[in-house]
Amino acid sequence: MPQRPLTTTENGVLTMLPYECMCAPARKLRDTYAITRGAPLFKREFGYYSLEAWRAQGLPESADLAQVFDYDPPGNHSLNQLGWCEAAFVPEFEVKVIESRGGYEVEQDRAGRHVLYFKGRRNGFMPDYLEHPVKDQRTWEENVQWRMDPTSPERYADLRERMSEARACAAQGMMIVQNVIGGYMYLRSLMGPEPVLCVFYEAPELIHDCMRAWFALADAVIARHQEFVTIDELFLAEDICYNHGALIGPETMREFLLPYYQQLIANVRARQPDQGRKLYIQIDTDGHAPAVIDVYREMGMNVMSPFEVAAGCDVVELGQRYPDLVMFGGIDKRVLAHSKAAIDAHLERILPPMRARGGYIPTCDHGVPEEVTLDNYLHYRKRCVELGG
Repeated sequence: MPQRPLTTTENGVLTMLPYECMCAPARKLRDTYAITRGAPLFKREFGYYSLEAWRAQGLPESADLAQVFDYDPPGNHSLNQLGWCEAAFVPEFEVKVIESRGGYEVEQDRAGRHVLYFKGRRNGFMPDYLEHPVKDQRTWEENVQWRMDPTSPERYADLRERMSEARACAAQGMMIVQNVIGGYMYLRSLMGPEPVLCVFYEAPELIHDCMRAWFALADAVIARHQEFVTIDELFLAEDICYNHGALIGPETMREFLLPYYQQLIANVRARQPDQGRKLYIQIDTDGHAPAVIDVYREMGMNVMSPFEVAAGCDVVELGQRYPDLVMFGGIDKRVLAHSKAAIDAHLERILPPMRARGGYIPTCDHGVPEEVTLDNYLHYRKRCVELGG
């Protein structure tokens, strides 16, 4: 589509780019976020654990997955610098093997955790996390707190190059997404999934101290980014649920997480170059997400993923219950490993009503496992395209 020249304010930063001037993937993705009923479904995937197996089944090493599986080009651009499954330490911990145990070895990873691996192997299995860097106030202050200094020059060494790329994407209408490690995921990475549950009760001020550092870092980095771009989405990696519910209760969430989220969101909104822009807030959590939807909606969540089916998430039912919630995921990875008839039945139950509703992107409810054959996945993608428009 020919595009007219842009004025100085129609650059996707100070003012939203006119819809007709956006690149096609950006228009399609923004239609999803606007919960446009009947709009074609955006085509992408959550991730993969299956590529090695698929290559053994004939997928070329150099294959363009977007072409092979018929994905849409990106409609957004991600700003990082604030961690994902681990905190954004500068400097990171030194990665080193600290102990040999026969066929295993213990390594200190970049997040300061001691991790038990098979000797010489780091992928293809779930490692055993033996120790985490924060055990008490002293270890927090000595080992970790100083690594989260928001004024560290190293954090901003390539800022202008990164922001130049972000502004170029904004000028095409692409959504600018700020990724941030969520508060629970962050605390868990510091202390460990079981110890952190005790610390909430035994040392609540340590939790608040850690969260104040999380907030100060996120707020400072995003403020620097907002000198150059308007943020369309704040995407929090949380993983706060297990297969039957939440790992911490709603009152614990309200005491230790929501105040920091609410203040961060308020600050981001107040600094937006484009004050008329809607800010989307996405929470990413595995497990039984319905347990936390209402709590996160209190702080403004309006996007959620990936709705793990084995943990009781049904995107059709939840989509009816929360018609204003943008939803990604909800395709059962176990079904993709079964027959093509099972895949067809699964997709035919989900995709037509979710397309009619709008605001939905079908993806596997986590990384595609290696049990899913390449042939089955190609059939799944073909049916997604046929049913998704």
